[in-house]
Amino acid sequence: MRNLWYKVKDLFLRKKSIDSYLKYPDGKRIYRDFHELRNSMMDPDGLKIINRLVRNKYRAYFVGGCIRDLLLNRNPKDFDVVTNATPKEIKRLFANSRIIGKRFRIVHVYFKSKKKGNELKIIEVSTFRKVPEHRLNGNFKEIDHTMFKRDNIYGTPKEDAARRDFTMNALFYDPIKEVIIDYTGGVEDIKNRIIRVIGPPDISYKEDPVRMLRAAKFAPLLNFEIEKKSFKAIERNKYEILKVNKNRLHEEFMKIFRTGISASIMESLAKCGLFDVLFPGVIDASIQNMSKDSRAQKIQFIDTPVAKRLQIADRMLAEREDLTFNIFMSLLFADLVSDVFYPDFPKKETIDQYIKKRLDPLFAHLQIPGKDQERIFQIFIAQRQIGNVSSSQRKLIKQKQQDFKEKKYFFEAFMVYKIFSLAQENDEMIQKAMVWEIGPRTKPPMDARIVSLYYKPPKSTFTEFVEDTDL
Repeated sequence: MRNLWYKVKDLFLRKKSIDSYLKYPDGKRIYRDFHELRNSMMDPDGLKIINRLVRNKYRAYFVGGCIRDLLLNRNPKDFDVVTNATPKEIKRLFANSRIIGKRFRIVHVYFKSKKKGNELKIIEVSTFRKVPEHRLNGNFKEIDHTMFKRDNIYGTPKEDAARRDFTMNALFYDPIKEVIIDYTGGVEDIKNRIIRVIGPPDISYKEDPVRMLRAAKFAPLLNFEIEKKSFKAIERNKYEILKVNKNRLHEEFMKIFRTGISASIMESLAKCGLFDVLFPGVIDASIQNMSKDSRAQKIQFIDTPVAKRLQIADRMLAEREDLTFNIFMSLLFADLVSDVFYPDFPKKETIDQYIKKRLDPLFAHLQIPGKDQERIFQIFIAQRQIGNVSSSQRKLIKQKQQDFKEKKYFFEAFMVYKIFSLAQENDEMIQKAMVWEIGPRTKPPMDARIVSLYYKPPKSTFTEFVEDTDL
């Protein structure tokens, strides 16, 4: 009986093979006659990096999002390279490079773009990595989001593909042979417009909870559907997102705001339960600010005031308006402090107490940095001054108006008021916004503005660039 128990235990805890996570364990080679990718579509500096690595007896491929985007006829945001050379070996080959990262050691190779006035371009070069040991030994109960830090070990292309997030992001392109290498079925999933997690979704999300956020973001961004198992696992593991480092979370929010479809992405987050975990109480407060007739019907996220504000901001971003992270966050929080937008503010508490009471718990929940908390607080404090202006500009005291416009926070406060007024379809508030729109006003600094497809960032000031004329 005892021997039988050990046999059963061994059966369930037996170390899995890496092949169990891959659709094509030997790597499916898709040759140039069967796909449309060509070297002429690749980044020329990325090609130079791969050629040099191959000349020095290393393997090197383009990897990830650039392959996915090219297969979808989209312009890749960047071109990443993966190789079996270690970071130190890569650094020795490229003088114009720097090793970065604590969690993963990767290499940034820098180039000057002659077409863009010597603006610096970065090609990210990483080393193939192994699948974390816990995926193979069945020790899933002890896993947490810090496991990757302890499993940062170099591996093979097969292992590197198996440890990535989604099948669509695990494709390699070999420019030497012009071949796509597919271990996970990513080409088929791209063709079928499916987001599918590699391996067990519950384990993948626990390893890195940001993957849930990325899945919800990619769905509307690429017009894909999240595969059923991958979607259900988000619903089960949604509270894991609260374990994410605040800087990474901030970075992901910035990426969402830059897309120009933040309303659709937030709707996707709401559908899988992540929005309520990240922004508790926001949807309920937004619904309460709708008319009674609207609340009587079944309400979808996209119909709420918060969604309407984001849609207006997305449209403004497309029209090259200057928007910031704090503007977007204030638009998300506005329903929690909606009384500040109206002249008949309740007298039970001061406006400072009112805002702090409603926003401080959310600031702590999201670990928003102190400087951003202070700016969002200033934005909402300023709403009363903006809203109390007469609709007739002649009644304004021009000097006081101009002094207020020169405040560092004025532009962001004004944009929040304007967007809030448009979303509410409140003609009186829109007229007041028009009064403040007239004349010069201080805009946010360059480094605070949302960088999108519609906005060209300033030139880089990286001073340690070393030009490599041999590339």
